[in-house]
Amino acid sequence: MGMRRLFIIRKDLHLSAGKLGAMVAHCAEGYWIWLIKRNLMEQDGKVHVSFDLDREIYDDYLNGRITKTICEAKNLNKLLQAREMALNLGLVENQDFGMINDACHTELTPEWVDENGEGRCTVGIWFKPLQDDVAHSISKKFQLYKD
Repeated sequence: MGMRRLFIIRKDLHLSAGKLGAMVAHCAEGYWIWLIKRNLMEQDGKVHVSFDLDREIYDDYLNGRITKTICEAKNLNKLLQAREMALNLGLVENQDFGMINDACHTELTPEWVDENGEGRCTVGIWFKPLQDDVAHSISKKFQLYKD
């Protein structure tokens, strides 16, 4: 059974192609950023990072066998349904998946304010590499992202 990276992006935001690309890139980085932050150590003015990966994730990434799927959520409520589905599957937020919140410096309008008083807009959700059947149990409720 294969592995899959699943990203779900809100369709109602009408992202430009460039912004969509940037948001998908944020999704793709989400898991790796979490791993790095969780496992970094500073010493002698340098940052050292060391972490363990499941063998299947390691092998599949190095051999290009992880499928990437980008789905669309009709709106914020549908995106939050994906979050709830993940939690119901026992996935841990900000470890197995995470929300992508844009800083709204370019084309998006803030929908909420963070703890620093900065305007944010929830755009998407990333998932770590998942077993294909687990990813499909979420993605089957969404259609592939299209223009």
